[in-house]
Amino acid sequence: MTEVYTNSSSNESHTCPSIDEFRNQIYSTIYSFIFVVGLSGNSFALYVLVKTFKQRTAFNIYMLNLAISDLLCVCTLPLRVAYYSSKGRWIFGSFMCRISSYAFYVNLYCSIYFMTAMSFTRFIAIVFPVQNLKIVNIKKAKIVCSVIWIFVMLTSTPFLMKGSHIDGNKTKCFEPPSHSSKKAVSKGLKTLLTLNYISLILGFIIPFLIIIICYAFIVKSLLKSTAAINKKKASRRKAIHLIIIVLTAFLVSFMPYHIQRTVHLHSLFQAGENCDEIIYMQKSVVVTLCLATANTCFDPLLYFFSGENFRRRLASSFRRKSSVSSNQMSNKRSIGRLMEQEKNDDATTPDQPKKRNSDDN
Repeated sequence: MTEVYTNSSSNESHTCPSIDEFRNQIYSTIYSFIFVVGLSGNSFALYVLVKTFKQRTAFNIYMLNLAISDLLCVCTLPLRVAYYSSKGRWIFGSFMCRISSYAFYVNLYCSIYFMTAMSFTRFIAIVFPVQNLKIVNIKKAKIVCSVIWIFVMLTSTPFLMKGSHIDGNKTKCFEPPSHSSKKAVSKGLKTLLTLNYISLILGFIIPFLIIIICYAFIVKSLLKSTAAINKKKASRRKAIHLIIIVLTAFLVSFMPYHIQRTVHLHSLFQAGENCDEIIYMQKSVVVTLCLATANTCFDPLLYFFSGENFRRRLASSFRRKSSVSSNQMSNKRSIGRLMEQEKNDDATTPDQPKKRNSDDN
């Protein structure tokens, strides 16, 4: 949201040194790294989840949707890398510019909501184990995922409104027109500020509070029933891993981005800022946006360390492959032996009549 106001958002910023070189280097490098890690990690996780889909649980339904959300976002990153590598020249058309911005925000808030749903599911399983079977099931998980997708996709539609535009001799994306009037900039900022507070409350603060409350009860339950939990060390381990990974994702990816976005939008209304403050704020946009995009790299850790039987499924998936390949090898060996035996039989058969004739003589 604040990415579009990184360079030319206020009158003061026009007289300050440009951060284009810094922006282009950071975005192209970090997005390339996130693309490689996010694509490989989420593709691998999705492969395992689909391969073992018959063993699905409510938690795995959320993981599957989270992996799909991450992959949709990661697949648009090469477009951003190409844009910033070519020093801000967009060559993919207005439609793809809209989709790139849209995919980022859909992934951002789908990830937050899916993590919230996973945390709530684990909370019910540990704190209310008896009611767990009635409250949590696959059908309800599918309904929750559908509601999340529809809600996030509909509320993110404002980012489909504006595509690429011509600025000088370049086609730009993710940036406002440099020739915008003060009135247009002011109106755009007010709209962004309104959208910011709606997404901040609904997309970050409320989910984060739900997660904190869930984790507080989970930790309390784990400490209270230590003797019983010792018998279920795997369940305890998964709960602890979930808490660590989700909180890390929120504190590293989501929180800095939402705080900086709010502060930055408010700073754009203030006149009289010096260049150092403006440049610092613009660079912080670049860094926090990269951190927000990096949430796609945290999710594969979530699947591996806190997913229900994910590692066992991974092992069983490879076992099936190895058993199939070993069976194929053994079948090939058996066929080879049979062929060799037939050749040997054919070679010894003509000598038998001669032996009989010599015996008759």
